[in-house]
Amino acid sequence: MAVRGQYTFQEILSQPDVWEAVLGSFGDYQAEVEKQWMKLRPSQILFIGCGSTYYLSQIAASLFMDLTGIRSSASPSSELLLNPSIALDDAHHTLLVAISRSGTTTETLQAVKRFRSLGGQAVWGIGCYADSELMLTSDFRLVAEAAHEQSVAQTRSFSSMLLLVKAFAATVAELGLDYLNLLPDQLRKMFDMTSELSSALGQRLDLERMFFLGSGFQYGVANEAMLKMKEMSLTNSEGYHFLEFRHGPMSMANEKALVIGLVDHNAHQHEERVMREMRQFGALTWGINSSEGDCCHYQIAFNADRPAWTLPALYLPPLQLLAYNRAMAKGLNPDNPRNLSAVVSLDPAVFVGE
Repeated sequence: MAVRGQYTFQEILSQPDVWEAVLGSFGDYQAEVEKQWMKLRPSQILFIGCGSTYYLSQIAASLFMDLTGIRSSASPSSELLLNPSIALDDAHHTLLVAISRSGTTTETLQAVKRFRSLGGQAVWGIGCYADSELMLTSDFRLVAEAAHEQSVAQTRSFSSMLLLVKAFAATVAELGLDYLNLLPDQLRKMFDMTSELSSALGQRLDLERMFFLGSGFQYGVANEAMLKMKEMSLTNSEGYHFLEFRHGPMSMANEKALVIGLVDHNAHQHEERVMREMRQFGALTWGINSSEGDCCHYQIAFNADRPAWTLPALYLPPLQLLAYNRAMAKGLNPDNPRNLSAVVSLDPAVFVGE
C-alpha cells in the first residue's frame, strides 16, 4: 500500500538528478532547435498552458522578451480558444508554444487547433510524454521524458519543462548552456539550506494564509508556488507582484499570514523594503535570495553572480516542500489533492463553433 505523500516527496527531492537528465537530453537536439528556429524567425511568440503550465508560460514569456527582444506573451489556453482576438495579435507571424505535462489537456489541444485555423505560423510543444497528442501534432517538440510523475500536482515536471524553456531561450539568444548545467548542484545546496525551514514552517498550522511575491521572472514562480500550496494543502494562498502587494492585499498581512518574497538581485532594495513593511505589520516573512539582515524573519541567499535568467527554477523546490509539509501536517494526501485529477479532459464537442 502506498504511503501518504510518498510520491510527491520523492518527486520533489529527485529534481537535481532529473534536471541533469533533462539538460543532457536537450544537448542532444540543441542543433535541431537552432535549425528549426532559423527556418521560422517568428516576429512574436505566444506561450499557452493551463494551471501550472500557464504560470510556466508567464515565466517563459518574460525570459524570451528579456533574452531575445522578441515580442512574447503568455495566455491561458482557454483564452486563445475562446477569445482569440484578445489573446493573439498576428497569427501569421506568431510561433505558438503550447506547454502541457501530459500533452492531452483538452483546452490546450483545442487552442492549438484554433491557432492553426487562424493561419498560425507554427506550433512547438513542450511536455513530458513524447507520444502524446500534443507532441505528435506539433511542428517541433521539446520533451522532458525524465520528469514523469505519479502525483497529481506538478513538481519536477514543472521545473524540468522550465529548464527546457530556459535552454530554448538561451539557444535562440546564443548564450550557451554552461550556467544552466550548474543548476542541479545548486539545487542540491538549496535543499540543504531550506529543507529544515520548509518543514518547520509547513507545520505552523496557526498560519491561515500565505502570500507569494515575485516580480519579473519570479512572478510566474510566485503564482506556481501559490497554486502548489492550494492544491496540496488547501490553504488560502495568493501570488502578487512585490510592489502591487501594497495596493490593497497588504491589509491581510498580520500574525496569521506568511509572506514569502522571491527576491530578485537587481530589484532587491525595493522588494526587501516591501518585506520589511510586512514584517512590521506582524506577518511572518521569508525572503528567498534575500541578503538584507533585517528584511525578514527567515532569509535564504544563493549565488547572485549567476545571470538572473538562470535562477527562477531554484526558487520553487523549497516552496514545493513547504506545501508538501503543510499538507502532511494537516493530514492530507499531497499525492492526490481533493477534487483534482492529473489531466483535465473535456468533451471537445463543447468547443465546436466557438
